[in-house]
Amino acid sequence: MQSEDSVLFSPLGEEEEKYRLLYSKSKVYVNPTAYARDNIPGFVALVKREAVNPTYLLAWIPESLLSEKGSDEWDKFVKIEEKAILDEEDEDAVLIDLPTQRPESYAFSVPLTSIYSLLVHPPTLSSWYGSIGINLINSSTLPTLYFHDDESLSMTLPSRHTRRNPVNVYPPSTSSQTSPPSSRPPTSWGGEDLLSRLRPYAHLLRSTLQPSLFIVDPSKADIDTHTTQIFDDDAVDDILAQSSYASSHSPVPTHRRPRPLSSASAPSDTAPSPYSNRSSILHRSLYPPSISTTQSNSQARMALLQSFSNITRATRYAAQNILSHPLAKPIVPHLPDPVKSLVNVHGDLEWGSWVEKGGVGEFESARVYLARWARIVAEEGDRARKREAQALPSSSSDLVEEISPLGVFELLHSTINLPSPKTSRDPAHPVDEELWATWFAEDGRPKVGIEEMKGEVFRRGITPGGTLRKKLWPFILGVHDWDATSSEREKRWEEKRKQYHRIKDEWCGVPEVFDRPDILEERHRIDVDCRRTDRTQPLFSTAYENAVVDSKMHNDRRFTTISPQLADIGAQSPSNEHIDRLAGVLLTYNFYDKELGYVQGMSDLCAPLYVVMGSDEELTFWCFVEVMKRMNQNFLRDQSGMKKQLVTLQELISVMDPDLYRHLEKTDGLNLFFCFRWVLIAFKREFPFDDVLRLWEVLWTDYYSNDFVLFVALAVLESHRDMILRYLVEFDEILKYCNELSMTIELDSTLAQAEVLFLSFAQLVADIDRRRAEEVSQSNSANGVLRRRGTTSSGGKASLSKVSMPTLSGNLRDLLKAGRR
Repeated sequence: MQSEDSVLFSPLGEEEEKYRLLYSKSKVYVNPTAYARDNIPGFVALVKREAVNPTYLLAWIPESLLSEKGSDEWDKFVKIEEKAILDEEDEDAVLIDLPTQRPESYAFSVPLTSIYSLLVHPPTLSSWYGSIGINLINSSTLPTLYFHDDESLSMTLPSRHTRRNPVNVYPPSTSSQTSPPSSRPPTSWGGEDLLSRLRPYAHLLRSTLQPSLFIVDPSKADIDTHTTQIFDDDAVDDILAQSSYASSHSPVPTHRRPRPLSSASAPSDTAPSPYSNRSSILHRSLYPPSISTTQSNSQARMALLQSFSNITRATRYAAQNILSHPLAKPIVPHLPDPVKSLVNVHGDLEWGSWVEKGGVGEFESARVYLARWARIVAEEGDRARKREAQALPSSSSDLVEEISPLGVFELLHSTINLPSPKTSRDPAHPVDEELWATWFAEDGRPKVGIEEMKGEVFRRGITPGGTLRKKLWPFILGVHDWDATSSEREKRWEEKRKQYHRIKDEWCGVPEVFDRPDILEERHRIDVDCRRTDRTQPLFSTAYENAVVDSKMHNDRRFTTISPQLADIGAQSPSNEHIDRLAGVLLTYNFYDKELGYVQGMSDLCAPLYVVMGSDEELTFWCFVEVMKRMNQNFLRDQSGMKKQLVTLQELISVMDPDLYRHLEKTDGLNLFFCFRWVLIAFKREFPFDDVLRLWEVLWTDYYSNDFVLFVALAVLESHRDMILRYLVEFDEILKYCNELSMTIELDSTLAQAEVLFLSFAQLVADIDRRRAEEVSQSNSANGVLRRRGTTSSGGKASLSKVSMPTLSGNLRDLLKAGRR
């Protein structure tokens, strides 16, 4: 159960291999079980291993192991414990042999550099003994140490306290006297004493997010995260106490109003608070006042908030009653949308009533509301769809106005009786090795065209078992030529392999390039992204084994591994060979496309390629190059590519579903930020890993459209349109709802719906173009023939001319382009 980073105890015979004992504390227990009889007493120690670069170790040694060495070794630990001043240059240094470890002993010894954090819990009324938990960088946890200060020699000897702190005692007095500079700082319990002794050898950062957490030698990211200023819940009380609220006319009774801190019951001769020099009341509120003051302030705060809540509730109900009156109907259409939402229309329950009847408080998040009402919303949506379907008129040539929720799309189907598109997908019978073999002749030249191959992949997908994806994906992406023999492909592939290694050699093994400041920055960004990408995949889930390598191998890795120095990594997830190779592919791409370089998010696109290609660097790189040719617009620095795609999706929604478009317009949601991540990395984080592979191979076929991903996004929105239209009335709610769809979307039904949407869109465009051509033809005929005033040229088509045809932008027409050159 010991960590791999632990230094195993072993009997050391040579004096130069002995350890110098710098600090020890007795009666520090490990509790293997919940029973006190099983507690194991021992010494916690700080040890220095002498070397050119000395190593400092934190160790815990049970008394049973130490006693095996005899009284001399025991006396060494006692001597150091009684020593007041820490001096590494002391001539009377104490050298020890770490005792032999036994598995049942729970002993450990770890370098300080391998410790990530300490969880420190001082003694309390409910927990008599303070404790320290130790978390290692590799995510291992060591046994928790419990400090029995009532038994510890260092905490019970009066002479020790006298020597260590002749003036100051705990709790600190208000005296101006200070302890001698050479003595240890005053401590209240054994764990605090240990922390004070660790500080000269490691930077301990106390987290503002969790005050009991101390980060050891934090990285820059740790510092940014754990130094965020967090204000106490009672900070509002100090603000209220210092404001005019205390003396104002308030619904809160006088005896329940918050009192200024200065008026709290305390002796008048008490020294001023040591925190009074802080400039902000909020800062002072970080340190809680006395119990009586806290209780009084909490009551005042709750009374104030309750008063505000009552006023808000009464106002809302009064407005609802007034606006729901029949006499108020004429003015309702002219009111702002938030006010309109208070009106009961046709007996429907307004938003607040839904929340209250569902048992959700006014201040609870939308997540709770959606979770509790998901079933009701789904059932209501199904019933509404059935009612709408029954209400739609049958197809006839008389339907010339946009009366359907599907707008022009439904209008055209009704006027010209367009057939309803059907999906062609058959994912239950994917392309397998047997079918793949029938596509090629003996010389490797294909018997079927590339469009037929892509059509089969689009409709059926590729079987997940075996290595067929590794063979097929390079053809779909264009890495290998389709119309060529095996020998021709092999020759061209060899040229690509050599080109890859030429590009990689620009940085690999070249220290002056590898350690250049701009490359160091790229390495760091790539390394951080790769360490957290797809870590559930077996290739990326393990860490490097602690194998001993010779100096030559170490130097080789020094300029071929992307990871910066350990000190720069901080608490990042551990790396391994495959993570480094993935990072190497991305760094090589940074040199391949110098204009674009590496951008965050590319690791999400490259990692699945690396997995499918079986960790083949060359194949992964060239497949990634082809993927980026399709998606490089997503990563432009000015985000112009993403803006164009989201604008195109917005226009697509306006044509295919005008009701949804108008709803998004009302909620300020036409920016489609909730679709940004979907399009940016092709739904990589919205589906499980295996479904992502199935989705991508469909998108890469470009079978219907080069931008089929926009129809997938439209399909997802259409699947949830009822919930969006009926229940989500604010942009933040839509954003939150769409973000929470991750890992809940069913892939096959979504792709089938996306195909139907595309075919419907293609029919719509074709019919619009036909109608426009007829209008032009009729207009030209009218100009060349003399007719009597008031006559029509084609009475049979007069009604159709009343249809207002949408204008299709160039972006929408580009959606019909398929195949890439």
